[in-house]
Amino acid sequence: MAMQTKRSGGKAIRPAAKKKSAKTRVLSSKVVFKGKVFSVTSDEVIEPGGARNTREVIRHSGSVVILAVDESMNPKDPEIILERQYRHAAGQFLLELPAGRREPNEPPLAAAKREMIEETGYRAKRWTLLTKYFASPGFLGEWMQIYLAREISVGASQPEDDEQIEVVRMPLSKALALVAANKIHDGKTLIGLMLYDAARRTGRL
Repeated sequence: MAMQTKRSGGKAIRPAAKKKSAKTRVLSSKVVFKGKVFSVTSDEVIEPGGARNTREVIRHSGSVVILAVDESMNPKDPEIILERQYRHAAGQFLLELPAGRREPNEPPLAAAKREMIEETGYRAKRWTLLTKYFASPGFLGEWMQIYLAREISVGASQPEDDEQIEVVRMPLSKALALVAANKIHDGKTLIGLMLYDAARRTGRL
């Protein structure tokens, strides 16, 4: 049977296609690894469209990222609080925005405030959520939320035993120059800096 079409103003209008369900049916889920920071599950699923697949997924409670800025000295080119630390998975020292894992059921903003104090010692009076995104949704079920922290003040840091962190302050212009020169390789830092710069340029901050 031929599909019927309607005409409006001389243009053919086809019936709207049915929307596919975004729900996945989980047939089974087995924890194959459980570590300090994350676990890995092997899931048998029927995905939207009807395909049956086995998906190995890293389960994580989520992370917060803090873009702390000091606008007091030069509002046109504020200083950014960054960290330099060794990352074993990357095999090198990376320059990054402060970040950390949320505790189970911990509100994201509370986690961001806690992580900033622990890693840098800084506190902030004004907090704004910049964005929320999946770091690598092909296999990692981790949400990352980037907060902008303003009106900051310095204090004593409280790093965990396995954290060797060097706090680095630099003007936004220098941080963006490092991005342009391909000298910042951390994804959350690239996203945070670029979003913040774009928001400033368009007058949204």
